[in-house]
Amino acid sequence: MSVLLIAGSPSEHSRSAALLDEVSSRLGLRHALIDRLHIRDLSPQALLLADVGHKSIARAVGQVAAARALVVSTPVYKAAYSGVLKVFLDLLPQTALQGKVVLPLATGGSPHHMLALDYALRPVLQSLAARHILPGVYASDAQIPKDGEGRYQVSQDIGDRLDDAVNTLLHEGLRMPATGAFASVPFSQVRCSV
Repeated sequence: MSVLLIAGSPSEHSRSAALLDEVSSRLGLRHALIDRLHIRDLSPQALLLADVGHKSIARAVGQVAAARALVVSTPVYKAAYSGVLKVFLDLLPQTALQGKVVLPLATGGSPHHMLALDYALRPVLQSLAARHILPGVYASDAQIPKDGEGRYQVSQDIGDRLDDAVNTLLHEGLRMPATGAFASVPFSQVRCSV
């Protein structure tokens, strides 16, 4: 199973990148095959001119095609996902996400932009024929503060939500076997009172 992590921020160090790094860590612990795509590293001219033949664009489209699942992370600007992400999604073939599971992640300045996941990003992912779009995780700036060394740190509540999202991605979306905390109990040992 391969999961493509798509960073839709124009900045190298960002809160949305911190969310993606947290998901990457959790997937790595589960031995998932992870690939990364930083849209900001693609040729800007090729992106803006829709040059799908350019080697960086062709490679990125190939990464999307090869993945079984995508985790798309973006900052929210003016109540929508980033323009860098929009330009890339516009270059994908109409059925680029067919048969794929997608986990959307977003960050924004306040909780007021939370619905951008459902009202801005989800319709575009659906238009690209995604098989299953999981409930997204949104975090405000206050939930991903900088530490004393200037690195973004995901708060415990967002970390818990990312745990749930990754479990859903692996078990429901990709049908990987559950690794629960409880051992299986044979039916003959089940006791109940009526």
